[in-house]
Amino acid sequence: MPTISMFFGIIIRMYYIDHDPPHIHVYYNKYKAKLNLEGIIIDGELPSKQLKLVQAWTEIHKDELEADWELSKNSEKLFKIKPLN
Repeated sequence: MPTISMFFGIIIRMYYIDHDPPHIHVYYNKYKAKLNLEGIIIDGELPSKQLKLVQAWTEIHKDELEADWELSKNSEKLFKIKPLN
């Protein structure tokens, strides 16, 4: 599962050939969550502060996330996405 971005201790990954709906896997310390590309938690949990950071990031990079999702469905190399600064 490729890591597509990391910032403020948050790791964001996307699986190859994963099931719909399009989503990302987010890891922070002992927390893990699956979020759709709009930044809404589908499964798991994150602290509020980190969730807000990931939601801001998904809003900024929505087009890139959708492009990576399409690549992942074909097992193609995913692009890294810029972290929040």
